[in-house]
Amino acid sequence: MPNKKIILSGMRPTGKLHIGHLVGALSNWVKFQNEYDCFFMVADWHALMSEYENPSDIRKNSIEIVKDWIACGIDPKKSKIFIQSMIPEHLELAMVFSMLTPLGWLERCPTYKEQLREVSGRMLATYGFLGYPVLQTADIALYNADLVPVGVDQLPHLELAREIIRRFGSLYKKKLFKEPEPKLTEVPKLVGLDNRKMSKSYGNFILLSDSMEEIKKKVYSMYTDPKRTRADIPGTVEGNPVFIYHDLFNSNSGEVKDLKKRYRLGKVGDVEVKEKLAKALNAFLEPIRKKRSEISDSRAEEIIVKGAEKARMVAKKTMIEVKKCLHQIV
Repeated sequence: MPNKKIILSGMRPTGKLHIGHLVGALSNWVKFQNEYDCFFMVADWHALMSEYENPSDIRKNSIEIVKDWIACGIDPKKSKIFIQSMIPEHLELAMVFSMLTPLGWLERCPTYKEQLREVSGRMLATYGFLGYPVLQTADIALYNADLVPVGVDQLPHLELAREIIRRFGSLYKKKLFKEPEPKLTEVPKLVGLDNRKMSKSYGNFILLSDSMEEIKKKVYSMYTDPKRTRADIPGTVEGNPVFIYHDLFNSNSGEVKDLKKRYRLGKVGDVEVKEKLAKALNAFLEPIRKKRSEISDSRAEEIIVKGAEKARMVAKKTMIEVKKCLHQIV
C-alpha cells in the first residue's frame, strides 16, 4: 500500500461503544479503510491518564471495543487494529517529544482546561494528563500519518502536534515526520436520549450491543417535545431527538416523512413515533449485533496481536530514525 496515504485514529477503552460512536467515527472508518492505509488504535495509555485510580476495566474494555469495531465493519485484513500499550515505542517517542515541548504549549490547550473544570471526582492535575497531547503526537508521528480524522473542536490538538513535529525537525535538522493534516468529517448531530450531550456518565445512550428489548425500553424513555402534552397538539420536529434518530437510522424515508407531517399537525402520538423508531433501530443494529455475537474474546485478541505485530514493524523503523537524530544508535 505504498501509494496510499496513512490514517491514524483511535478510541479510549472506557466501555462498550454506543450509536454515537458509530455515527461520529466508525461509519467513517469503514469508508477510510478502502481508501487509506489505516492504523486503528485502542488508546489504553490515554484511558489510564484519567482512569489511573481504577484501571481494572481497561483491558476488558479494550477487547469489547475491538469486537464493536469488527462488528461495524472494520476489517483486520484491510486495517491494523492494535492496543497502544502493546507497542512500547509509543511511550518512547512520547518521552523524546516531552523533552522538547514547552510547558506553555500544553497549558494553553483548551481541552486540558475544560477537563480540569468539568471532571469531578478524579484528580486530573497530573503530569501525565497535562502531557496528553505529547503522547497523542507520538501516536501520530510513530506511523508518519498523513491524515488524522478530527472534528472542528479537535483542531487545536492537531495543530499542537504539528508544532511539536516542526520543533523536532528544527532542532535536529531533519524532516523526519510529516506534519499531519486534519481529515475533517461530517458528523451528524446525535444527542443523548434526554437531549443532553451523549455521555456514559449521563447514561443517555444506546449501546451497539444492546438487546432488542433494551433498545425498545430506552427509545420509549426518550425526550421529545416538552410543550406537547397531548397527541392532538402540534409538535416540533426540528431538534427533537426522536426525529434526529429517525433521520439517521430509519431506512423507510416515506414513513419518516409521514410521521413528521402528522407530528407537526398533531395527528400522531409519541407512542407510535417511538414504536416505529425502536423497530427501525433494531433493524439497523441487528446485523451488527449478530456479527458481534460471533466474535469471541479469543478471536478479538488474535486480531489485536496480529495488528500489533504489523504496527510494531513500522514503529521500530521510526524509532531507529529518531535515535539516529539523537545520536543514540550503538
